[in-house]
Amino acid sequence: MSEFVFLFRATEAQQREAMGTPDHAEQSLKAWRAWIQELEAHGHLKNPGQPLDRTGKVVRGRKRVVTDGPYAEADLVLGFIVIEARDLEQAVKLAGGCPMVEGGGAVEIRPVMNLPL
Repeated sequence: MSEFVFLFRATEAQQREAMGTPDHAEQSLKAWRAWIQELEAHGHLKNPGQPLDRTGKVVRGRKRVVTDGPYAEADLVLGFIVIEARDLEQAVKLAGGCPMVEGGGAVEIRPVMNLPL
């Protein structure tokens, strides 16, 4: 089995749509819990990750220029989990069940590299 990080991406508008009212937030969280429980029940959930705040800073370049981030014009990374899957193809299939996709957002799937120590 290999490890993959799922980065959950959405625009600010998509995030507001999913969480903008108490009813939408309750439905969204219920769908997320069910999906995470499904991953865990089948042995795919390696690390439940964390949701990320929408604020932050970016440090860039040798001069360490600090700017506000994330950028409003780009998809926001809203959180992550780490899963185990046979291969990238299975990881893609598992990501297809994510509620983020249903709401118009995206799941970026990144293999975790195994570096020799």
